[in-house]
Amino acid sequence: MTRHFRSWIMAAASIAALASASPVFAQDVTEITVQRFFGACDADFGDNTDVSKAVGECGIITSLINKFNADNPDVKATVTTVEWPGYDQLTAQFAAGDPPDVVTIHESVLSDYQSRGLIMPLDELLASVGVSPDGFTDAGRNGVTKDGKVYGLPIDTWSMLFHINLDLFKQADLLNADGTPKLPTSVDELMTQAEQFKQKTGKPYFVQNLANEVALYTRNLYTYLFQQDSDFFADPAQVKLNTPEAKAVVEMYKKIFDSGYTTKDMDYGAGIQAFLAGEGGVHLNGTWVIGDYTASSETAGTALNKGGYAVYPYPQLFGGKKAQYADGHTWAVSTKEDRTPEQTAAIGKFLKFFADNNFDWSRTGHLPAQKAVLESAEFKALPHRDTIAAVATLGTPLPSSVQRQFAIQDIVGEELGAAITGQKEIEAALTDAESRINELLANL
Repeated sequence: MTRHFRSWIMAAASIAALASASPVFAQDVTEITVQRFFGACDADFGDNTDVSKAVGECGIITSLINKFNADNPDVKATVTTVEWPGYDQLTAQFAAGDPPDVVTIHESVLSDYQSRGLIMPLDELLASVGVSPDGFTDAGRNGVTKDGKVYGLPIDTWSMLFHINLDLFKQADLLNADGTPKLPTSVDELMTQAEQFKQKTGKPYFVQNLANEVALYTRNLYTYLFQQDSDFFADPAQVKLNTPEAKAVVEMYKKIFDSGYTTKDMDYGAGIQAFLAGEGGVHLNGTWVIGDYTASSETAGTALNKGGYAVYPYPQLFGGKKAQYADGHTWAVSTKEDRTPEQTAAIGKFLKFFADNNFDWSRTGHLPAQKAVLESAEFKALPHRDTIAAVATLGTPLPSSVQRQFAIQDIVGEELGAAITGQKEIEAALTDAESRINELLANL
């Protein structure tokens, strides 16, 4: 055998070996586009795949998607992060014919897109990857079911809560013998406690972010309308807000504002910093800050570490059913005619991954959307879950058939803000809110 022939044989063998090995080392990768809110934190978690090391909404969602990509080398989930809540951008993307494949949508907003055929029912896709709606919590299943079909994978239930500085409550003599906070059971008792708190601590009872804010006003109103059994959206196309029940809620918050029982002129970020600095007793904020506030309470030298931190659902102040406003986050899937079977299968993998990893998401403070997680010892062992678990049964959304719920939230918040701060009479604000909402819904 000549040297040249031997060289040719060896080269051919090498090529054959590479060809036979190529399926092992190279795979076709299917790309799907994912759009989400929850903030940007690539500097801290951009490459992290150990979800147990992640904290907060942004850190955990970023790490989960990183892990999904790492665990599924045949799929690439390309992520776009939008400023909360991102619906103006999403609507524009649908109008341009270029929506993301998978997108975070609040349960309260699903109807806006589902009613126009812009997102697809997921029953068959979820069944194909072994995810059953029977495993969803009642709140999660109700939140994503429209016209008898499932239009999103629920990932949580969230609500507003009473976040409490126990050191200040102790100074105000508002702790029970077992160290738990004394929470009011009526409007009158709330005012009495708020005055006592102010006198003994020199600080306001509430920390509220009322500047550049509409959502807080609206969520507070919904909670205390539910507690008065007010069926203010009996007709999903027409609201009734100029009512004695709504007036009672606005009068309560106006008295809180006028009496100095709350912080004023603070935006969302300032409200968080004020509470962390010990500038008030109760911060009205959502489930999503539990992790951060717990971490602060465990850090020596902080205001929350001094006497401790507690968190509870809103107290029952009215004599109706026990309830408070709640919503949830979901993954929805856009309707696309040109989506390939491979992309659809990749989306199914993505949804199953988030269903299977619902516990990690619940560490944000949100209640899980999977019953198995909600009932697990692992979840119950997380800090403060014993006091907020009731939200799973207390949580009450607006009727799912009510459209434009975020636009309605803005209208209600604008009008209530004007009434509570004294720019409008209460009845005029409620009348204006009602007429503006009904005009909006009449022109869908």
